[in-house]
Amino acid sequence: MPISVVTSDLTRLVLDAIVNAANSALLGGGGVDGAIHRAAGPGLLEACKALPQVAPGVRCPTGEARITPGFLLPARYVIHTVGPVWKGGHHGEPELLAQCYRSSVALAVRHEVRSMGFPAISCGVYGYPPEQAARVAIAALRDALTAHAALDVQLCCFDERMAAIWREALNRA
Repeated sequence: MPISVVTSDLTRLVLDAIVNAANSALLGGGGVDGAIHRAAGPGLLEACKALPQVAPGVRCPTGEARITPGFLLPARYVIHTVGPVWKGGHHGEPELLAQCYRSSVALAVRHEVRSMGFPAISCGVYGYPPEQAARVAIAALRDALTAHAALDVQLCCFDERMAAIWREALNRA
């Protein structure tokens, strides 16, 4: 189960798929989501708009994942997942966050993805404490990858401070 931590710009990784920490509308936003939409070009927004709404304004509920082409990105696919907003940790946040990782891996496997990159889902404006998010993410990935050992997963951190948190969690798991 190859899981590694890299310090990089997620939009520049040459992988089969990158994961977008999206909002439920899948129409772009700030942070990772905005960066991916900018780098992928306007085709990504059009592909997201074409995904069916499951509720008014919701194309992807929290914990689920959707897939689109990568368009101008070096990645063939973008897997969009919606992480939980941190509300103190007692409102199902850990399970919802774990489900983001499991759903993304399941979708990747269905599309024969061999390599994928994840951002630190929910650790930006959604406020999830990175130390807790890293533990949840790595446990969920290890569980999901048990049946899919050939999938190479990179946990992509934008700066060395965040990468150190994720490396420590990976080494402790």
